[in-house]
Amino acid sequence: MSVDEFIYAFVAKEERYQDNDQIIKEGASGDWVYLIIEGKVKVKKMTSKGLLTIDTLKDGDIFGEMILWQGSRSSRTAYVIADGPVNVGVLDTEALLREYEKLSPRLKDLMRSLIKRLTETTKKAVTLAVESE
Repeated sequence: MSVDEFIYAFVAKEERYQDNDQIIKEGASGDWVYLIIEGKVKVKKMTSKGLLTIDTLKDGDIFGEMILWQGSRSSRTAYVIADGPVNVGVLDTEALLREYEKLSPRLKDLMRSLIKRLTETTKKAVTLAVESE
């Protein structure tokens, strides 16, 4: 298992998914953050041409984190689908937020800026990928 022990300490429960199971639905609400303990997932965006795979995540990667920092009125920005059997840890969001609150205001601003930039970059990449098909 190539999972950081510090991150693993935030796991509240573990869930197992089979190949092609949908873990997160684009547009849905929810504030769960996941850690891949074992296996792989595909991150997909809905486009005018159907679902487009934008990334594959593996052991030790985290997903679903963007909604946590964007606020409760946000919705999921992508689908996350199991790529074979996968074991994920559902992170304790309250504990994550407590750790986040310990950060300086400047570091919090940096994190929000990085999440915003990642969101914008993903949108641009999806647009380019669809246009090039």
